[in-house]
Amino acid sequence: MSSDEDERLNDDPFHPLGEAAEENYKAMLEETEYDADLGMEMARDALRLTKGDISEEEFYDRYHEDVLEEFGEDSRPMAERIEQAREEGRLERALSRFGDDEDSRRDVMKKMGVGAAAVGLGAWGTAESGGEPEPDVAAAQEDGGHGGGHGEGGGTQWGMALDLEVCDGCLACVVACNQEHNWNEGANWMYILAYEDGTVESPSPDNFDDTRDFNMLIRPCQHCTDAPCEKVCPTTARHTRDEGGIVLTDYDVCIGCRYCQVACPYGVNYFQWEEPYVDAPSDELSEDMMYDERGRWVSGRGPRGVMQKCVFDPARQDGNMGEDMVGRTACEDACPPGAIQFGDMNDPESDPQQYLENVPLARAREVDPDDQELQDAITTLEEGEDAGGMSEEEAERLLRGEYGSADSTFKLLEEYNTNPNVVYIGNEPGPNAKQVPGPVAYEDVGMVDNEKNVLEDETVNYGLGGLSL
Repeated sequence: MSSDEDERLNDDPFHPLGEAAEENYKAMLEETEYDADLGMEMARDALRLTKGDISEEEFYDRYHEDVLEEFGEDSRPMAERIEQAREEGRLERALSRFGDDEDSRRDVMKKMGVGAAAVGLGAWGTAESGGEPEPDVAAAQEDGGHGGGHGEGGGTQWGMALDLEVCDGCLACVVACNQEHNWNEGANWMYILAYEDGTVESPSPDNFDDTRDFNMLIRPCQHCTDAPCEKVCPTTARHTRDEGGIVLTDYDVCIGCRYCQVACPYGVNYFQWEEPYVDAPSDELSEDMMYDERGRWVSGRGPRGVMQKCVFDPARQDGNMGEDMVGRTACEDACPPGAIQFGDMNDPESDPQQYLENVPLARAREVDPDDQELQDAITTLEEGEDAGGMSEEEAERLLRGEYGSADSTFKLLEEYNTNPNVVYIGNEPGPNAKQVPGPVAYEDVGMVDNEKNVLEDETVNYGLGGLSL
């Protein structure tokens, strides 16, 4: 990339939350002991990387020396992967000089010995590739940077389906998340907001007929399969766990540089400014809540000086709270209308996938209607026409008429290719979306809505695909 192009990119806003957000992020980084310019540049290029504008190898090479100088280490997941691929590429080229067949290469390896092979790589690997990623590096990049097992394909990938059309804005999920993880009020890991965008409007919170007249957005962490926040973390604190593909922060490793906060396009990260306050001994967290199956402190509120966010409840997913809690989250359990569906996005039988498969039927199940005809429609679709006494077409028509249909599903900021593992059902906010008061105020349920005061009279830049606080 030319220096002119670098300068242009540095001048142009890169964050989906807009120029004002970037200015706030820059000021925030300048309050830390770490290089603010480096954090902003890495965040910009991390988003360019997920969009496919630059390669992972380019991103790594561009910042490796700067990260080493600033932090004394470069423990980003890509570092080990790229360096290992390069070493393998050098060894492959070196061995090719001794013959093309596999037997010749085995003989050479035997004569070299393991130690000699390791030492000799530097001398043999002088002929580097000319700009294009080496084959093994390119393969790692095409895999999304995590070696497979998550997102589309094999392995468990925890995620959510969120039905915005049935969310009533009661904030029960926010309260439940706070009770389970004890985060300081205002550092909302789960955020529920009402919005209007010039095309759709929400009613006044003092005068409405039905809570579903409000346009709602539910905002947890998206637990991206290709998370840009992970790409800028120098210490492996922010990482994607192999088990379940959830994106976590190791509080024991986090140094509070806050680079991840800038690189996240969704605005879901919070910095723990002070020691967490507790009102009673019962507010203290148990070790079963704090540590996951690997013994890493990744759950519950963080100590002073670290980043924290929604974690998809690893204590539950690891069985620490009992086998019946696996595949469930506190926010899902607390949601009265069933707007939150959590489960394995790779399992067609999981709650979120079953919900997405037939949304009217799923909504009816959550409500469990008293009307016998609607119950017969549910029975027909679940057990067949003989059981329900009507045709499947009639049953579908009845449920759609009562509970609506899923004409719109979307993921936030899909053009950034972060592969979020949260799917939304309902209206996608438009480019002029702004937060408005909802049917239930945060203070009414003992919570704090700190960011609303800043943003309630401002337009949130949602033109790139999503409103995010």
